[in-house]
Amino acid sequence: MRGERLELMRDSGMLPASGPLLVLRPRAGDDLAPLGLERLRLVTGYRPDYDSFAAAGLAVAEHAEGHYAGALVCLPRAREHARALLAEAARLVVAGGPVLVDGQKTDGIETALKDLRAAGAEPGPALSKAHGKIFAFAAGVDLSQWAAADRDIGGFVTRPGVFSADGPDRGSALLAAALPARLPARVADLGAGWGYLSRAIMAREHVSECHLIEAETEALACARVNLPDPRAHFHWADALRFKPAIPFGAVVCNPPFHSSRAADPALGAAFLRAAHGMLTSSGTLWLVANRHLPYRPVLETLFKEIEEIGGDSAFTLWRAARPVQRRAVA
Repeated sequence: MRGERLELMRDSGMLPASGPLLVLRPRAGDDLAPLGLERLRLVTGYRPDYDSFAAAGLAVAEHAEGHYAGALVCLPRAREHARALLAEAARLVVAGGPVLVDGQKTDGIETALKDLRAAGAEPGPALSKAHGKIFAFAAGVDLSQWAAADRDIGGFVTRPGVFSADGPDRGSALLAAALPARLPARVADLGAGWGYLSRAIMAREHVSECHLIEAETEALACARVNLPDPRAHFHWADALRFKPAIPFGAVVCNPPFHSSRAADPALGAAFLRAAHGMLTSSGTLWLVANRHLPYRPVLETLFKEIEEIGGDSAFTLWRAARPVQRRAVA
């Protein structure tokens, strides 16, 4: 879908004839070929997308540096995050160079267009295709008021683009309160975000290592600030592919369950299988999940002991212990 709109923009003559092009927050599977792959510099802090583009041989980095002839902002859904990316693109592209903005209607593309007009950016006409729009504005406008800035939420640092940037979500708060007073020495926080659950883990007795496994680099950067504790170990990694050098005695997890606007129980189930593979034979998974998600059948295939330990009208807390051993492949 994005590729079709990029073709429209290319054919309209909006792309600079030469020079590197910055692409902010592309998603795995995006067709970027209409921009000319050899001139692209992709920037994403989301590890699965990063790995996908790197495997395809494209130039990709966690953070943007340098100056560019033009840019493409692949619009995220969160308005504050979108504004921060627009400000970054406007700062890094040479004055007068085009900043392309692309997104589905569900990504808030109309809101971005209105916000840029209100900021004096004077975006050009929007081209519509495949349930989305693309438009461009000229770099040089001052959007510094939209630049990403850290915030303090009850003693935790967060920033635009991270999950639950306004404070701990209810499910994580329930799970933090339900953790036992004593945990094993080595614990993993799978999908750790900015470190809320990890702080609760390290407040328990006997914990000597807490491994934060998080796919979003900005969230992990916040966690490093929030947890200045030598017991904390930080891993920028795809949780579904991470393999610990030594299995963990416990995994604590509030797994995501959206890959788009619609709920995707398969994503959460994949987290459960990943957690199972990281545990010792006597290890325990401590889990919070939305009550409507069908995780019990998945847990029953992975663990010998399964116990519902609490929750509320929206969330269920689970304790699953003693992983079922996988059979060796002959």
